[in-house]
Amino acid sequence: MPRDPVSTLRAAVKLAIDQLGPGLFGLACSGGADSMALADAAIDVAGRQNVVLLHVDHGLRDDSARIADEVSAWAKGQGIAAVVRRVAVRAAGGGTSIEAAARDARYRAFGQLRTELGLSHILVAHTARDQAETVLMRVLRGTGPAGLAGMARVRDIVVRPLLDLPRDVVEDYVRARGLPTWGDPMNSDTAFTRVRLREHVMPLLRAENPALDDALLRLASSAAEWRDAIDALAAPFATFPIDCEDLATQPAAIRKRAVALALERAGLGYEAAHLDAIDELVIAPTAGERSIDVPGAQLVRSYETLAVKIRSDLNFSGPEEMRSDLNYDVRVWKPGDRMKPARLKGRSRKLSDLYIDAKVPRSARANARVVIRRADGVIIWAEHLGNSIDACPNDSEFLRTISFASQPKGSMLSNGRG
Repeated sequence: MPRDPVSTLRAAVKLAIDQLGPGLFGLACSGGADSMALADAAIDVAGRQNVVLLHVDHGLRDDSARIADEVSAWAKGQGIAAVVRRVAVRAAGGGTSIEAAARDARYRAFGQLRTELGLSHILVAHTARDQAETVLMRVLRGTGPAGLAGMARVRDIVVRPLLDLPRDVVEDYVRARGLPTWGDPMNSDTAFTRVRLREHVMPLLRAENPALDDALLRLASSAAEWRDAIDALAAPFATFPIDCEDLATQPAAIRKRAVALALERAGLGYEAAHLDAIDELVIAPTAGERSIDVPGAQLVRSYETLAVKIRSDLNFSGPEEMRSDLNYDVRVWKPGDRMKPARLKGRSRKLSDLYIDAKVPRSARANARVVIRRADGVIIWAEHLGNSIDACPNDSEFLRTISFASQPKGSMLSNGRG
């Protein structure tokens, strides 16, 4: 018996919202069919007073401002608040595509809006088709087993209620509800990898296996189960500095996953090839000091200890010097500064006390830097202490490219679990 698309899609949204609990939810809405269906269902499930439509205008098409206005007008016609945030999108070089740059800008905007509006979570409209495409793209790029898990249903503040639903349910929902939609030329531009896969590669693969999408989704589900099991075993080793002698006793899968988690917690990027090279360093016999480069830093093994040495691409010559960004400031900490380390589960303390508790030498903390998010003036990272619990996923790019590079030359980073 065919599924009723309206009840099916709304049930998926209700399940996600029930699991999250009460709050004010942001509805990421580009105006495409997926996001319009999600927005319409969330209004019904959560109630008008509990949702805010979020539209990010990337400025990548001539009519983007008009679409932003029309999507916002639709939301207001439904009796809900709507916020349009315009962002500048520039490919950053080093192989970064405009598609990736737009995604990064969008999620940065979501992070800022979450803080400004007091949102508990942001719902995005990725479907099973998007998940299948993501898994295949990662296979082509050479991902490890953890990458095969694809997109998570819940990751920090981002929630994907439609991730198990096929695209045809969304399209049927839009028709049944008579929803307006605004197409995005990027979704048909073969300059983008995802579009080429969708239009050219996946049809050929479906000719070999008509159940291709289901097969890729099963792979993602199995990989997520593997990842969760391995993460539990790797977690005790996944903080820098790492005791190589201790970690070397573990199977290769646990060793590599521990290093991957430690890099993520330190805000550092990596590829599968980095993990292989770092693993060789971990299991090698003790022999003085050796290092491996990762984006933005070096991993240095000195005898049995593997630590992070930050590349000093930026040098601060004195305590008054500050680096600013559109959304963040980096400066030397001051008496009276406070933050909420992840390990204190939300409790705020003075940095001076935190440095004493962490046994950071006076000389090392004298010119220690902090990163301040301009939107709310909150310290989201402190040198020698790591991330604050207030740091959100959208802060990670800045922490990786600016704050870690801005430490004094030759400094060593020993981040905690944050």
